[in-house]
Amino acid sequence: MNVYDVLEPIYGDLSVLRNRRAALEEWLRSKAGRISGLQRSEIERPILDDCHGAGDFLRIVMDAIASKQGANRWIDSTPTNIPHMLRIHRDFPDALFVHIIRDPRDVALSLDKQGWSRPLPWDKDKGLLAAGLYWEWIVREARHLGSTIPNQYIEVKYENLVANPAETLGAIGKFVGEELDYQRIRRRPIGSVKEPLTAFREDLQQGRFSPVGRWKEKFPADQLHEFESLIGAYMQELGYAPAASPSIRSRHRVRRAIYGAFYPLKQWAKLHTPLSRWTVDYSEILIDK
Repeated sequence: MNVYDVLEPIYGDLSVLRNRRAALEEWLRSKAGRISGLQRSEIERPILDDCHGAGDFLRIVMDAIASKQGANRWIDSTPTNIPHMLRIHRDFPDALFVHIIRDPRDVALSLDKQGWSRPLPWDKDKGLLAAGLYWEWIVREARHLGSTIPNQYIEVKYENLVANPAETLGAIGKFVGEELDYQRIRRRPIGSVKEPLTAFREDLQQGRFSPVGRWKEKFPADQLHEFESLIGAYMQELGYAPAASPSIRSRHRVRRAIYGAFYPLKQWAKLHTPLSRWTVDYSEILIDK
């Protein structure tokens, strides 16, 4: 849905009628709007009359989708909601947060392949390093915020989900209060369970799709040591062993300090200045061109 991290920063306070009218128009023509199965008539009046902010926008749309599908619960799987967790907790006091943590080397490969690592200008050829530093920042942020609402937050290792799906789904199901039967899911797969969403489509098409440990084959050897030297300590803290003994060099400390300050500053600017409206096109994010 990208309501908190994109739609609201671009269109402003959604308690203002003109803002939510503009946001609604953009959302209706987005990919999310199309695949929702909703018609304008089903959400326009509630959005215009009863929406008092981003949380209401999300609730109205997702409740309508759930009702149309005969579902009694809904999920918004927007990873960049992480900095907004406490606000979401305020808007949805009963919300549960499932934080899926993955090996940063595999994450970095995926982000960089999709052009989402966004290194600083002088690091244009260091996309993998920037992605690793982003991984550490966003994972730390989620774990910190999650620790403030421990009864509504759970951490799941992606690798455990792949290796032991029945057991891991059982733990998630207990947390959310739903039966997540792995065999039933396998018999009736839908969406990305049926066809994985991956940046490495070529592997899927060639029948060698293996999302765990992909870095061992694809991560450039000349960058792996530097990557692990940058974030190796936190990797090990979360149980991801470096391929070699990482070394901390002065340039690594400088890069960590720069990106460590950049990500929170960028997030603040996105929320409190017109930065998003100048630099982000919502249609490019959610409209399937």
